[in-house]
Amino acid sequence: MKAMVLFSGGLDSTTCLALAIQRFGADHVIPLSIYYGQKHTKELEAARQVLTHYKIEGLEIDLTKMFSFSNCSLLQHSDEQIPEQSYEEQLKNSNGSPVTTYVPFRNGLFLSAAACIALSKDCSYIYYGAHRDDAAGNAYPDCSSSFHDAMSTAIYEGSGKALQLIAPFVGMTKADVVQIGLSLHVPYELTWSCYEGNEKACGKCGTCRDRIQAFLKNNYTDPILYDAQ
Repeated sequence: MKAMVLFSGGLDSTTCLALAIQRFGADHVIPLSIYYGQKHTKELEAARQVLTHYKIEGLEIDLTKMFSFSNCSLLQHSDEQIPEQSYEEQLKNSNGSPVTTYVPFRNGLFLSAAACIALSKDCSYIYYGAHRDDAAGNAYPDCSSSFHDAMSTAIYEGSGKALQLIAPFVGMTKADVVQIGLSLHVPYELTWSCYEGNEKACGKCGTCRDRIQAFLKNNYTDPILYDAQ
């Protein structure tokens, strides 16, 4: 059996990749990295380094045009600034809406693209790294358990019952993800999570803040460098 892994080069997807490698073996895992018009390519660069570490060849596709209508602050053409706040702080003023770094239905599109390619590559599974903290408060609704259940059914039925969608962390916190990754010796020093594309991670955006806290909760220091340190 083979598995396709949605792989950005960030903390969650790299842990997900390691978990799939543990289950299926590196020769039976196909990482899929997607460029979607984000403001920088640091994650994709990190993804390539991680794949070199695991001695796996991945796939890359470009879905930029699909998000050209959105003004999400993560996108290159957007005039919105990336917030330097935690997700909890951002949600206080959102009136129940997702945070401004939510790319509209990104996971839905990514998983649909992955399903198409996975069928062509004779995969039986698609893995992705959504976790509970991202879904909390409707920050990223396409990371929720209900979204996963709906997409899982759609992909299973739409693939002729050939593909199963696996989100191993969907009920876990980011700290739980890090705990699993540390046990698998994930090369977190090669990963990139920051929404900014500077030489060092900013330490101020929502994903940096969550990442730092996840390591601290495991009594471990994040191995990457931060401007805020």
